[in-house]
Amino acid sequence: MAKGKRTPRPASLLDIYPTLVDLSGGKISKHLNGKSLVSWLRNPNADFKTPAITTHGPGNHAVQSEYWRYIRYANGSEELYDHRKDPNEFTNLAGQSKYGSIVDEHASSLPKAEVSLDPAYKVPEKYQTPKR
Repeated sequence: MAKGKRTPRPASLLDIYPTLVDLSGGKISKHLNGKSLVSWLRNPNADFKTPAITTHGPGNHAVQSEYWRYIRYANGSEELYDHRKDPNEFTNLAGQSKYGSIVDEHASSLPKAEVSLDPAYKVPEKYQTPKR
């Protein structure tokens, strides 16, 4: 393992379980949403392009890549921040056409459907992830 090294790449709490399974030599289920971070533990500079996804209630999702954070809300509004220049997220770049390809790239990682742990719960249509 790369002792004392850091990586700027984002990770999610969902990545902890697959990482522990991988470290213990177990088989990682394909049904898990997280990913093993063992490659980063061994080499903090390892190429790993999968962003971290955060969800806060139906239809509200954020996609965090190495340099960018993209957010789409249930009402369809969007935010985009460049963490190299704006780590405190003061300037929303989502409405600027020159960042359209970055918005599209990050939006492609958003969940395709809303789900609930309660099989009886139906997500109201107003909270369904809007199509771009």
